[in-house]
Amino acid sequence: MIDPLYGELTKLREFRSSDGGTAFKVVGDDRVTTYLSFDSRTPEMAQKMIDDAIDRADAVPRTEYYLAITRLDEDELIGTCRIAFSGVKAAKLGYATAADHWKRGYTTDAVRTILTFAFERLELHRITAAIGPDNHASQAVVKRLGFTREGVLRDHVFTNGSWRDSVLYSLLRNEWLAN
Repeated sequence: MIDPLYGELTKLREFRSSDGGTAFKVVGDDRVTTYLSFDSRTPEMAQKMIDDAIDRADAVPRTEYYLAITRLDEDELIGTCRIAFSGVKAAKLGYATAADHWKRGYTTDAVRTILTFAFERLELHRITAAIGPDNHASQAVVKRLGFTREGVLRDHVFTNGSWRDSVLYSLLRNEWLAN
């Protein structure tokens, strides 16, 4: 377990079992999941997602940091942010924010915060993000934070009844530290 990570607008903290209901507002909302790698979840599935993440947080060695995004001025979950280890000093980035909190800078701030943690404290070398080609807002987030577009992963995920490509972005530690 880690102490909360603070950005300028958001806080990233470990999940609590009580986050299941507010997590459902994210992963149960078709406006959000249309851009994610999975279909909308039921309330029970959202609770299981949270409970499973809590269990994985105790793994030794830890294989991911899957954290709740909250606003600085309150503790209610408004989204999720995750880095999952995927190789030697490498990780995959994922995030989702409740639609009611879009376009306020929370996602960019949360991603910036987890990248700082990943590159500076965990000393990771490379982080990738695979983003749906129609998710222009998410692509703008990673571009704003210095990621480079590498290419397209064809038929990368099966979601919402069909195969979907993903646009692959990456960021290296030396690029992050240079900014």
